[in-house]
Amino acid sequence: MTQTDIWRLNATDLTALTRSGELSALEVTQNAVDRMHQANPDLNAVVEDLSTEALERARELDAAVAGGAPAGPLHGVPVTIKINVDQKGRATSNGVVALKDVIAPEDAPVVRNLQKAGAIVIGRTNTPEFSFRADTDNPLHGRTHNPWGRHISPGGSSGGAGAGVMAGIGALAHGNDIGGSLRFPAAANGAVTVKPGLGRVPAWNPSQQAERGILAQSMSVQGLITRSAADLHLSMPSLIAADPRDPFHVSMPWRGEALDDPIKVAFTKNTFGYALHPEVDKALDTARDALVDAGYLVEEIDPPDVFECGRSGYRALMGEVLTLMQNDIKAAGSETIREIFDVYFQEFPPIVETDLIRMLAKRTHYAREWSLFMEDYALVLSPFLPQPFFKPDRDTEGVEGVHEVLGCAVYSYAMNFLGLPAACVPSRLADLPSGPQPINVQIAARRWREDMAVNAAAAIEARVGQMCLPLWEKMDT
Repeated sequence: MTQTDIWRLNATDLTALTRSGELSALEVTQNAVDRMHQANPDLNAVVEDLSTEALERARELDAAVAGGAPAGPLHGVPVTIKINVDQKGRATSNGVVALKDVIAPEDAPVVRNLQKAGAIVIGRTNTPEFSFRADTDNPLHGRTHNPWGRHISPGGSSGGAGAGVMAGIGALAHGNDIGGSLRFPAAANGAVTVKPGLGRVPAWNPSQQAERGILAQSMSVQGLITRSAADLHLSMPSLIAADPRDPFHVSMPWRGEALDDPIKVAFTKNTFGYALHPEVDKALDTARDALVDAGYLVEEIDPPDVFECGRSGYRALMGEVLTLMQNDIKAAGSETIREIFDVYFQEFPPIVETDLIRMLAKRTHYAREWSLFMEDYALVLSPFLPQPFFKPDRDTEGVEGVHEVLGCAVYSYAMNFLGLPAACVPSRLADLPSGPQPINVQIAARRWREDMAVNAAAAIEARVGQMCLPLWEKMDT
């Protein structure tokens, strides 16, 4: 590892060197900035360059440690922040031209927690308008590209985060997820993430003018996209630190009590009538075999009805969007995003008025069914998407496009409606006619047991390897 290759280090390896003093925060940050300037022009993952501030913060951290201050758990780790979350003095544009001058008065809890742990923000990453697409493009900052090639969407809405971290731009990438916005970019780019469960990570934007709808509050979560599962174990304990500005945050340790071995895993390939692509089928088999070899007891059994739960939950969310956001989308959104929302409302007919109240009540029924099921099966291994990841702008191609992008993604948004944690990890690199493409699977876990989902992701990664390595080899050539 040469001095110019520091950016290749995972956060776990990086902190071992920064906390021991073998590398300074300034050395790490300078190398990360150089990599960002090298890789980002082709990707447009980072849309606000914070190099100057990052280097100054690195000098401050080095001076503090030299003066006897303890190094934080993420000392010197370069990170990116998504542009829909408040960072003091920066625009929280959410990819919307009309919001480009909404300047955050203070840091959101996730930004504060990362910086308090010693992380250094090197840039802010792209998102689609209103952070409500599984692809990433907007009139304000333009399109983000996937480092694997332009035949694959980078995912969304945390598309800049996923593309950037897999290209080596920062060791950790902040993102968020209301229906899959951490897991879609992880799947698109071959990264690793865990969608935290309800209440695990404190969330609030000081710039917001009104509280979000109840489903937006209960389905949306903050998290991180990484290149390795170990980096989630390293970084998530800092991210979940309490913040009084989120009154519903649940203060619990990252790791829960160990369960008796063997841990039972429910394994399903049920795609509810959607065709299961052979490459996804192989990815699921590889993930299953990896867990068996790691000592898990994997049984093929379907969990409670994911299709009904997921579709009902997303229809309810669309009802809330129709009620609370439609005027903003019409007034400030581009023609593209307005047309996409029109199709969303066709794919997921909004549940409104009294029926919406009834569905909010029924949410507890679905959650209880899963809670009882997971008394026996602590984890559920399933597809994330039934097909390899879609091409850019697929969701602009009418009903069929939205159906392929979101209609079939019930394993994704069902977890948001249930409030359960779910990891997403690559388990295969497919050689498709369009080009190489990672295939991710999903691992859902019991409530409050994000750590178990990450443990299982690490077991799969141990079998498959980190997907960034073949990607960097491809990029280098």
